[in-house]
Amino acid sequence: MASAAGTREGKLPFVVWVLAAGTFLMGTTEFVIAGLLPQIADDLHTSVSHAGLLITAFAVGMIVGGPTMAMATLRLPRRLTLVAALTVFAFGHVLAVLSSSFTVILAARVITALATGAFWAVGFVIVTAAAGPARATRAVGVMMGGLTLANVVGVPVGSFVGQYTGWRGPFWALAVLAALAAVFVGRFIPRTQQQAAVSVRAEVRALRQGRLWLALAAAVLIMGGVLATYTYLTPLLTDRAGIPAAAVPLVLIVFGLGALGGTAIGGRLGDRRPMATTLTAAAVTALALLALIPLSTGPVATVALVFLMALAGFTVNPVVTTLAVRFAGHAPTLTSALTTSAYNTGIAAGSALAGTALNSSLGLTGPALVGTVCATLTLLPLTALALTGARRSPRIVAQRTAPAHAPGEEQVSASTSR
Repeated sequence: MASAAGTREGKLPFVVWVLAAGTFLMGTTEFVIAGLLPQIADDLHTSVSHAGLLITAFAVGMIVGGPTMAMATLRLPRRLTLVAALTVFAFGHVLAVLSSSFTVILAARVITALATGAFWAVGFVIVTAAAGPARATRAVGVMMGGLTLANVVGVPVGSFVGQYTGWRGPFWALAVLAALAAVFVGRFIPRTQQQAAVSVRAEVRALRQGRLWLALAAAVLIMGGVLATYTYLTPLLTDRAGIPAAAVPLVLIVFGLGALGGTAIGGRLGDRRPMATTLTAAAVTALALLALIPLSTGPVATVALVFLMALAGFTVNPVVTTLAVRFAGHAPTLTSALTTSAYNTGIAAGSALAGTALNSSLGLTGPALVGTVCATLTLLPLTALALTGARRSPRIVAQRTAPAHAPGEEQVSASTSR
């Protein structure tokens, strides 16, 4: 039996894997810079802390720019939006590597973040519509898997290359790969002609859904909890668990593998049991973070808990993302962008609180305590969603589009509701 996307039941459409590859590039550029800060600081004759503003600029660009770009491109064909986003993404990296001005590079990071926000917002809508209601969470999990795979492969490789070529080497590579991805997306993403069936007013009206804000709150809290601990994981590993500094990248890969596994688990289980999956995963995340406080004096226990924290924490993400898009009904684009903003808000807020805790009397275990509190608080909006019936409206509907197919192409954006 063929799906709306032209694939057999149980098999995800090819478009999902294409967009996951784009997400891999964008996840790499968001996180790889942390490993390149010393080189950037030396090259630009500034301090590492000042160079860290490049991370903050990207987060702010994602938080503010995602919803803004989603609305700005609402009436454009989705394939055009994706190609344009990848092109601007590539341009931002070229602009950065050709400049020796910190201000210009900072602006380039913001431009890159805007493109990333637009890509994610439209991409989530496309994959949920292409996969259909029964496989939407799995499709979102695969697309988000590109982000977690970036932590496992892209970030370590980028940091390693940067040691030999300087920070501009990985940036050049990302620019070239993004340009190639733009060509690939233009070739393989089906063409659809966007209609004015959904307006900006309809997108804003969709935000009146109380359940949608519960899903977004869960996204903020779970990501804040996990990333609060991850941001300051290195000093915990070296100064408390006794792990050699040279082995820290291996532990970070373990974290990435856990995140990748959690995203896959959430994608597999979230369509059938969304609330049971998220409630269990959030509770396990909180317990793992809590256990990290007394047990992080031993390397084996610490590494095991880091893996469990990532595995359970990232299980929540694809489920709450899909729920948010579902609650938006026929106007999911702004909601999709807000979901991305929610994750970045959690990263920014959790990291800030963890930094404060690290400098307090709590010391090295402070970030884990902040993470425990955030993960525990995630249970509140998830419980409220369970009580109100998260699957009360089980439709996952993309904005209606009229086909404008080239020969052999198939329409992805058709409504999946019956």
